[in-house]
Amino acid sequence: MSKTEILEKLREKRTKCIVYTRVMGYHRPVESFNVGKLGEHKERVQFVEKCTCR
Repeated sequence: MSKTEILEKLREKRTKCIVYTRVMGYHRPVESFNVGKLGEHKERVQFVEKCTCR
């Protein structure tokens, strides 16, 4: 079964997911960003902390 077929089959069970990001010290939903800020958000690279346990 393809990804599209699975999504179509489960369409009524899906819900909207609101993504928040921290901007200038407070959290804001990404959906409220203007076009420029949306482009900026898509270009961001997620920080992955390396384990320094050893």
